[in-house]
Amino acid sequence: MKKLARFINSSLILGSKSGLLSLVAAVGLAGTASAINPSIARAANPADIAQLTETGICKGCDLSGADLTGAHLIGADLREANLTDATLEYANLEGADLTGAILVNTDLSGAFLTNAVLDNAVVTNVDLSDATLIYTSMENADVENVQLVGAEVISTPISIGGSYDQ
Repeated sequence: MKKLARFINSSLILGSKSGLLSLVAAVGLAGTASAINPSIARAANPADIAQLTETGICKGCDLSGADLTGAHLIGADLREANLTDATLEYANLEGADLTGAILVNTDLSGAFLTNAVLDNAVVTNVDLSDATLIYTSMENADVENVQLVGAEVISTPISIGGSYDQ
């Protein structure tokens, strides 16, 4: 919550239209993927960001390096999307489909992933601290080096520990 409070405070201090839009997305008042402020989704493919914001469908999109902090992505289609180095702190990904997505060095701290699908996804060096994973499907996902400090994990097949070979 401290990170969210700092984000909200910095958005209020900015006093700009983009700060206000960021605040609306962070608090989750917008209700749709179209509330994502394209100016904060930097480093990703601009056409893919536009597609995500306009339709909520971004299968195979390049969102690498995108800053989607606080984005409201309920039910988004992110199948096979590249989310390498993306920041999705406090993002709402409830029911989102990330089947086959690439999440490497991705920040999902504080994110809400209830009923999300990460089947066949690559999940490496991902920060899920303080995230909520309830009934999150991770069938055949390649999961390595995931931070779960403070995370709420219920009925989600993710475990702590090394491989059986150790």
